[in-house]
Amino acid sequence: MNKNQKLLLVFIGFCMLAVIALVAFNIFMPKPEVQPNDIEVSQRSQEEEPADARNDENEKVYVNVYFIGRNENDEEVYKAVKRVYNKDVDGSKIKFALYSLIGGPKPNERQKGVYTEIPSASQIINIQESSEKIIVNLNSAFVNEGGADSLYKRLYQLIKTAKLNSSVPVYLYINGQRADVIGGEGIMLSQPLSNSSLEN
Repeated sequence: MNKNQKLLLVFIGFCMLAVIALVAFNIFMPKPEVQPNDIEVSQRSQEEEPADARNDENEKVYVNVYFIGRNENDEEVYKAVKRVYNKDVDGSKIKFALYSLIGGPKPNERQKGVYTEIPSASQIINIQESSEKIIVNLNSAFVNEGGADSLYKRLYQLIKTAKLNSSVPVYLYINGQRADVIGGEGIMLSQPLSNSSLEN
């Protein structure tokens, strides 16, 4: 065996030892545990991300509730206020919208000049919904306070809110009785509710 052959054998042996050492290192050395936060978002599948974590503004659903405010000319106008709606929590759109209406403007809405003509003692007794009609049954406080002007305004708030959030005919009842005549002033109300219900 000449000198070159001996050198070649030594080199091959050295390479084999290096490979064995690397294999042993990978087998016996502990590996660091991967945490969820270590994974880039782009590497996660959409199924791994819970639906409630995606709080995208475009996914929110709103209902409009009519209160009263003033426009840029300081004229009194009906103002639609957006409220976030969740079908699983709030039930039907019209029910949520009407409860929001009777509850009145929120503090942050009042700070923007929004108010209501609906008396604070007003309550919803019940709302009956079917495929043919919706009956909104309110207590007498809804019609008992304020003069004719206030009564007209609160009725329009109710009409506009109901019509905007339902395609089914809506009827107003007071203490279980259909409200065709409203208040001591004897305001005539044609039903089902529409934008022309008070035009008598």
